[in-house]
Amino acid sequence: QVQLVESGGGLVQAGGSLRLSCAVSIRTFSIITIGWLRQAPGKDRELVAAITWSGGSTYYADFVEGRFTISRDKAKNMVYLQMNDLKFEDSAVYYCASGWGNTAQDYDLWGPGTPVTVSS
Repeated sequence: QVQLVESGGGLVQAGGSLRLSCAVSIRTFSIITIGWLRQAPGKDRELVAAITWSGGSTYYADFVEGRFTISRDKAKNMVYLQMNDLKFEDSAVYYCASGWGNTAQDYDLWGPGTPVTVSS
């Protein structure tokens, strides 16, 4: 059974940075991709970034615009999302999830989420 637990969310001013962490308790041979997704109030969940567990290939949504970096530490079973130059519109609950593709619908096992609030 896959379990994912996020941490690192919080309140930050616009232009600031946060680093989100995802602890992955899983039989790692079964993971294809770990993604970071977010959901703001009244909006659909959207994929922010993803990384393949085996090869480390990455995907970023267009709105990231080079501000975020996803990484993984296979030895520690951790996935990270470094977020720089945060904007008010980045405010959302951020989830890490296990899946296989580049859309939110491709992810079927989710952590509980960690909230990120960016003050303008």
